[in-house]
Amino acid sequence: MNNALKIYNETNEKIKALSLAGFLIGWDMQTEIPKKADHSKQLATLSEMEYNLATTPEYKNAIDLLFANKDSLDEVLKHEITVMKESNDKLSKIPVEEYVAFSSLTNEFYNVYVECKQNNDFKKAMPYYQKVIDYRHKYAKWLETPTLKGYDVLLDEFERGMTVKEYDEFFNLLKAKLVPVILKINALPKKEFKWAEQIFPAEGQRQFQEYLREVFGFTPDLTVIKESEHPFTSSNTVTDVRITNHFYENNFASSIFSAIHEMGHGIYELQVAPEIDETMSGGGASMAMHESQSRFMENLVARSPAFWKRHFAKLKEIFPTQLEGVTVEDMIEYVNLAECSLIRTEADELTYSLHVLIRYEMEKRIMAGEITAEEIPQNWNALYKEYLGVDVPDDTHGCLQDVHWAYGEFGYFPTYALGSAYSSQIYNAMNKCFNVEEAIEGGNMKAITDWLRDNIHKYGSSKFSKDILYLATGEEFNPEYYVDYLVKKYTALYKLN
Repeated sequence: MNNALKIYNETNEKIKALSLAGFLIGWDMQTEIPKKADHSKQLATLSEMEYNLATTPEYKNAIDLLFANKDSLDEVLKHEITVMKESNDKLSKIPVEEYVAFSSLTNEFYNVYVECKQNNDFKKAMPYYQKVIDYRHKYAKWLETPTLKGYDVLLDEFERGMTVKEYDEFFNLLKAKLVPVILKINALPKKEFKWAEQIFPAEGQRQFQEYLREVFGFTPDLTVIKESEHPFTSSNTVTDVRITNHFYENNFASSIFSAIHEMGHGIYELQVAPEIDETMSGGGASMAMHESQSRFMENLVARSPAFWKRHFAKLKEIFPTQLEGVTVEDMIEYVNLAECSLIRTEADELTYSLHVLIRYEMEKRIMAGEITAEEIPQNWNALYKEYLGVDVPDDTHGCLQDVHWAYGEFGYFPTYALGSAYSSQIYNAMNKCFNVEEAIEGGNMKAITDWLRDNIHKYGSSKFSKDILYLATGEEFNPEYYVDYLVKKYTALYKLN
C-alpha cells in the first residue's frame, strides 16, 4: 500500500507539471499569441506524454491496489481513487494515436474557428467539425457500458448520473413552465432602451471591470484578466486563476455580465481548500456545479435590484454622458429585459434555457447520426425559429457563436441550464442563513462568497456534485426552485397577473 501510494503521488506530480505546461500554452494561444503562431504540435506532444504517464503499468497497478483498499483511505483520497480508477480505465480504452490526434485537431481548430466566426465562414470550419463529430462517435463507442451508450457517455462525463432520460425530463419541465410566460411577454409591446444603444468606449468598460474585481473580491495578486474571442475561465491552482472577457462598444452590458459570470467561476477555483488543491481533487466538482456558481453571480446577484442600487452610481460616474438622465430603475429594467434573441451568452434569464435546449437537441441528433457537420447551420437555424421565433441572419450569429464544439465538448451545454437550476436552489438555502438581498445592497459580497466557500467551494472535486448540493441545501436536486423563481420574477416584472 505504501509503495502504491508513493508511485501514485510521484506520477501525479509529473502529470500536474505537464498539465501546467499545457495550461500556460493553451492560455497564451487564446489570449495574446501572434496571429500566425501555432503551438498545436507541442500541445499534442504534451498530451501524448501525459497519456503515457497515466497508462504506465506501475501507475495503473498502484491505482488498482489503492482502489481495492479504498475503505482504509481517508475520505478525500477514497473519493479521488474512485474517480481516478474510473477515468484511468476509460483512458486506457482510447488508442494513444487517436488521443493525440484529437488533441492536435482541437488545438488547431481553435484558431480556425476564431477566423471563421469573424468572417462568417462556416464552410472552412465544416471539415473540422466533421472530424470532431467522427471522433466523438468513436469515443462514445470506446467507452460505452451496458448502461451508458452514445450521447449518454458524454453527458455523464460532464455531470455524473445525468443522461438523456434525466435531461429530457428536466427540459420538459422548463418548457412546460417557462414557455407560457415567454409567450405572454412576447405578446406585449416592446420597450426601447435608446440610451443603451449608444457607444460605451471599451476603456470605460475595462474601468468598470476593475471596479467589479474589487466588489467580488477577485484579487489581482491571484488572478489575471485578458481578452479573447469567447470569455472563459482557466486555472491551475488556487493561486493562479485566469479569466477573459470581450468588449463591444455598442453593447456595454455584455462585458459586465461576462466579467461577473467568469468571476463566479474564478471565485470557485480560488476558494477550494488549499489541502484539497494539493491533491488531484482540486477544481470544481462538475461543470454543472461550476456553472451554478457563475450563473449565481451573473443572475441572482448582478441582475438583482439590490446590486444596481449599490453599484449604478459607479457606472454612471464612468459614463456620465451616455447615462445622463438614466435612473437606477431604468438600469434594473434594462438588465432584466426578457426577449427572444440570437446569442446565448447575451440571453436573459428567462429565455436562456431555450438556447441551451437548442444545443442539447442538436447534440442528441448529431450523436444519433441524424445530422452531419454540413447540416449543422440549417438545423440550427430551424430550431432557433421553432423555439425562439427568431431568424438567424448568418452563421456568425448562429452556429458559430459558441466555441465549445471546436473544443469537442459535446455534452457540456446542458450543464449551463442544470447549473442555473442548481443556483436557485443554492440561493434559497443561503437566504435561510442571512438576507442575501440586504448583503448585496449593503456591499457585503464577502458574506456571500464566504457561505459559498464553506458550503460548496472548499470541497473542490473531493465529492460528487450531487452530494455537495445536498450538503449545501439539505435536499436532493429540485428544479422547481428554478422555475418558480423565474416565473415569479418575470410575472412581477411584466405585471402579467
